[in-house]
Amino acid sequence: TYPARIQLVAAMNPCRCGMAGEPGYRCLRGDRCRTDYQARISGPLLDRIDLRIEVPAVSAGDLIRPDRAEKSADVALRVARARTLQRERFERLGVTSATTNAHCSPSVIEEIAMPDAAGLSLLKDASEKLGFSARAYHRVLKVARTLADLDASETVGRIHLAEAISYRMSSERMAQAA
Repeated sequence: TYPARIQLVAAMNPCRCGMAGEPGYRCLRGDRCRTDYQARISGPLLDRIDLRIEVPAVSAGDLIRPDRAEKSADVALRVARARTLQRERFERLGVTSATTNAHCSPSVIEEIAMPDAAGLSLLKDASEKLGFSARAYHRVLKVARTLADLDASETVGRIHLAEAISYRMSSERMAQAA
């Protein structure tokens, strides 16, 4: 293996024609189009992608009357605080190999992201139902710990784990897991 630090940002249509899952539209190639199209990305590659989010098409109505959103400056401040919290946590623990949750080892993330009882139950159920690999399990913990840090929460709660798990799943897998 070759160590590398990258940030991959990618996008793809849900199916070949791009219409699968859009309200009022039907995929031109049928139900298997989505599955066949998305199967082109290997499982091991997908396992290494921490955040997978389905983004619906933007309608004219969305552009005309946009929802109120959190200001970019407020988000930047929350991120800066979370990164400072993480750096200080790793310094306190004597971890020199990482300054963020994303770069810490599996043993360290297990120590710092120990969920509450409800979160642990959710993580156990999701791991079994969705067949998480060891890599997926640790990546979910890293994302959940980061979400808790963004909320300035000492504990990784069920809400943080639920959100982290949702980022690993497509809408079909979410329906299967329910």
